[in-house]
Amino acid sequence: MMVIRPVCRQDKQALMMLAGSTGIGFTSLPHDENKISERIERVLATWEGTNEVAEQGYLFVLEDTSENCIVGVCGIEVAMGLSEPWYDFRVGTLVHASKELNVYTQMPTLFLSNDHTGHSELCTLFLEPDYRKNKNGHLLSKSRMLFIAAFQDQFADKVIAEMRGVSDEDGYSPFWERLGRHFFSIDFREADQLTGLGQKSFIAELMPKHPLYVDFLTEEAKTVIAQVHPNTIPARRILESEGMRYEGYIDIFDAGPTLEAYTKDLRIVRDSELRKVVISLTMNEGDKQFLIGNDSYKNFRAIIGAQRVTGTEIYITPMQAEALNVSDGENVRVVSLFSKEKNRD
Repeated sequence: MMVIRPVCRQDKQALMMLAGSTGIGFTSLPHDENKISERIERVLATWEGTNEVAEQGYLFVLEDTSENCIVGVCGIEVAMGLSEPWYDFRVGTLVHASKELNVYTQMPTLFLSNDHTGHSELCTLFLEPDYRKNKNGHLLSKSRMLFIAAFQDQFADKVIAEMRGVSDEDGYSPFWERLGRHFFSIDFREADQLTGLGQKSFIAELMPKHPLYVDFLTEEAKTVIAQVHPNTIPARRILESEGMRYEGYIDIFDAGPTLEAYTKDLRIVRDSELRKVVISLTMNEGDKQFLIGNDSYKNFRAIIGAQRVTGTEIYITPMQAEALNVSDGENVRVVSLFSKEKNRD
């Protein structure tokens, strides 16, 4: 069975293996044992209530219980940019006009921005390629929103997700080569590694504060603005199906889009409901798949199941009850896995 659960210290080596497979451009899970250990300790401190808001974050793993292995990871940061600045580009417009010359032009521009400071972030989403099937990606991504739905008071009013931008296996990023390299004089791979290791002061030191004209970039660089890496297309579709939208902000390195939404407007937050567990040995599955999570803050669990749901109850199997760490009569949080409009490919 595929189960979402909080990370624990024993997961460090499994996370190292996942980090080694993510590729260039995936900065939130660096292939660095010390950084992964620090991340685990930080999120455990969050669950224990000993972290300041600026340091709070959560990390979950997807476990294949039948094989006893970790196959995916996902995370939430509570409030971005409070301990160190959070940078992105806002895609805007500057108008140049002259009545005398009868000239009026609108120029797309990039403004260095800290507009998302204090927002919560969905981050660190990675699933082993062999497990990118059977709705595992939906469980991995959407379980974070189910956790937010259960504990909304722990998160900001707005949530964002930075999408990985376009780059190839060799670390070539069209946007970086035509913009970032001029100011930083380092390879995209190196800049990517530095940000993943938390060394971000060079951004403020070297990035220009004045607007940059998009038309001065090459066509190759302009084409990838707000586009995602091919491996990230499914993740973007999932988030957009839940109500997140691109609102004109991109990553300053690879130009990947930032998706955002008000937390209360996320479909899972808005539509999820509590149901009382009925454990049934002879249960006929329903024809609709549900995302199901327990209501435990420190021992959160989430699964997918095609269950029979009534107005106040949900019928689950003993195996599912064990996976969720719930007993007969306890409450679980339930929401349909897909929105009505969702393309389920």
